[in-house]
Amino acid sequence: MSLSPPNDFALCELVQSEFERMFGRAPESILRVPGRINLIGEHVDYQGGTVLPVAIGLYLMASVARLDVAEVRVWSGEWAGENRNPSVIDLDVLLARKGKDSWLNYIIGVLSGLKAKGISIPGFEMVLVSTLPAGAGLSSSAALETITALAVEALTGESLDVVERALICQQAEHQFAGVPCGIMDQLAVAACRAGHALRIDCRDLSMEWIPLPEEYALVVAATGVKHALVDGEYQKRREECAEACVRLEVLSLRDVSFSDLESVRAQRLGERLRKRAYHVVSEVMRVSAFCEALKRRNVEEISQIMRSGHQSLRDDFEVSCPELDALVEAAYRFGPPHTMPGSRMTGGGFGGSTVSLVHVDRVADFKSHMEAAYRHEFGRCPQVFATRAAAGAEILSVYRGTTFSSKRTP
Repeated sequence: MSLSPPNDFALCELVQSEFERMFGRAPESILRVPGRINLIGEHVDYQGGTVLPVAIGLYLMASVARLDVAEVRVWSGEWAGENRNPSVIDLDVLLARKGKDSWLNYIIGVLSGLKAKGISIPGFEMVLVSTLPAGAGLSSSAALETITALAVEALTGESLDVVERALICQQAEHQFAGVPCGIMDQLAVAACRAGHALRIDCRDLSMEWIPLPEEYALVVAATGVKHALVDGEYQKRREECAEACVRLEVLSLRDVSFSDLESVRAQRLGERLRKRAYHVVSEVMRVSAFCEALKRRNVEEISQIMRSGHQSLRDDFEVSCPELDALVEAAYRFGPPHTMPGSRMTGGGFGGSTVSLVHVDRVADFKSHMEAAYRHEFGRCPQVFATRAAAGAEILSVYRGTTFSSKRTP
């Protein structure tokens, strides 16, 4: 089973030819933003905790060119559905959409945020092509926000700092898409490096790149159950964490210890809020322990940490689902610690995907094992793919006859 990402040249050719087909001219720039998985550190970013995401070799790509009118014309086979015409966004009236056009809110929100910063946004046309499945917990929304910001940067010559861009994208998701997400996804898809996990301190937004062992691949198994964080459960978990902070009289659960959770004051929490707080406190500790285990290449410890992280998300934070649990248990039946060090759900939960670390020599066997186990349990196959840790967002030039050139950003 190949660990290579989709053919870069073929994807660049596709997104360029789609632009020419849709708009009858060549694009000026091609942009690429990866998806991401999170190895450990789930539901702690909005409590100022630390997280450890990795960019994956599946991408959202865009081709863009300027317009001489104040509007954005965007087309995507992924999101447009049966609409064969480009969607039009008036740059003078950046208002949220509803219904089938609500996917445009990720774009509109970023344009509004850039405009608020005083950036003069030109009209432009944009075509989107994705190998990144939407709703699989792999940050397709953060990729769409980031690629919109990169499009403006490519066309204007502006160069935003990676943190500044991520904050604009995060606000777009809050204000226009209605999802009160943390900052992890927007930073991860932009700032990750090939072969590395990215440790992000979500309080001060400092970052550390940690090499991943070359002998292990990342294997993602998508349940096919699409999570819809905007439906309310994600918001409910945030509110529960905020309420726990109020009752514990702290600003953030990151500042809470296990002894705090056993104090007289913690009796104010009640069972439900205590479980939510316990997950955050223990998950922050797991991130630190996991980073140290990676540096020491301690596969037994990696296995234990990933499994306990999934159990906490299932039992204490209650964001897993039967499909995710079945995939994780199937992974551990495959045979840790050396062939499969660890597995857990990744992303916000309520569906989406799992991530497993698997020895490169056993990836094909692991894929077959996971597909068979899931088919037996649910009567259908999950989408399983292997990848190396990929690089973050890039601005590419158009094809000039022999190659596509690349300018990494940030």
